[in-house]
Amino acid sequence: MSSVHEVLQKNEGAILSGWLAEMAASTRRSDLMGDTELRQQAAELLRLFAHAARNSSDTTSEAFSATREYLREIAKSRLDQGFTPSETAMFILSLKQPVFNSMRDELESDPTQLVAEIWTVGNALDKLAIQTVDSAVEFRDQVIVRQQQEMLELSTPVVKLWDGVLALPLIGTLDSARTQVVMESLLSAIVETNSQIAIIDITGVPTVDTLVAQHLIKTITAARLMGAECYLSGIRPAIAQTIVHLGIDLADIQTKAKLADAFGLALSRLGKSIVTAKPATNITSKPKDA
Repeated sequence: MSSVHEVLQKNEGAILSGWLAEMAASTRRSDLMGDTELRQQAAELLRLFAHAARNSSDTTSEAFSATREYLREIAKSRLDQGFTPSETAMFILSLKQPVFNSMRDELESDPTQLVAEIWTVGNALDKLAIQTVDSAVEFRDQVIVRQQQEMLELSTPVVKLWDGVLALPLIGTLDSARTQVVMESLLSAIVETNSQIAIIDITGVPTVDTLVAQHLIKTITAARLMGAECYLSGIRPAIAQTIVHLGIDLADIQTKAKLADAFGLALSRLGKSIVTAKPATNITSKPKDA
């Protein structure tokens, strides 16, 4: 694309102005990016594209490596700013019209070359836009995975109820990934607090099937290997019926209907007891006899 390179260099200012005008009329997001930053991005991309076009028309070649890297940076920064992948792609595609206009003015005397060059540069910009969308989707997927991991960690808090007694309240469905997080959180807390008893409360677990039960048993077994006795609380009537219907064996696991009951059992195992204190009585002094 040597002639494209010459056209881009010769008409750089006009192309840049036309590009900004094209975006202002269609794809401009002034709520997400200021004019100065937009102009800097456009000018740098135009410079890199013109430099690469001097040596190659293949956007996957070494000549376009700096252009591709810069577009990855744009995809990342625009994702952080709130742009969608399609909006980022339109940023690149809106360059086509001002480039075509400049090429028409420069090559109008040779229609055959004009058509060939327009096809080549248009194809290159299309591929760069697709590559940028792929980068934006990749970065977005990374954000989603990180957020899912953070949500898993936040949804499995280990609470210290008493010296030597931990509680792990579970909310939502248990799967293999979450079970791993649950197990790691519980085992780490057992080691850090030197606890002898751990209560796993499933009051917030909507259903218990064979797979969920297996995950629970794995967690309880791992805690026992660390020297902690495990209780399972939050066994509602519907869950109890499901467990019996599925033939799941929880015979060697201490279960309670409520977390409070499991906590009381844990205290008794530690030699503690809960005593109801008598309410304090107001003592009023009698007046002395005159």
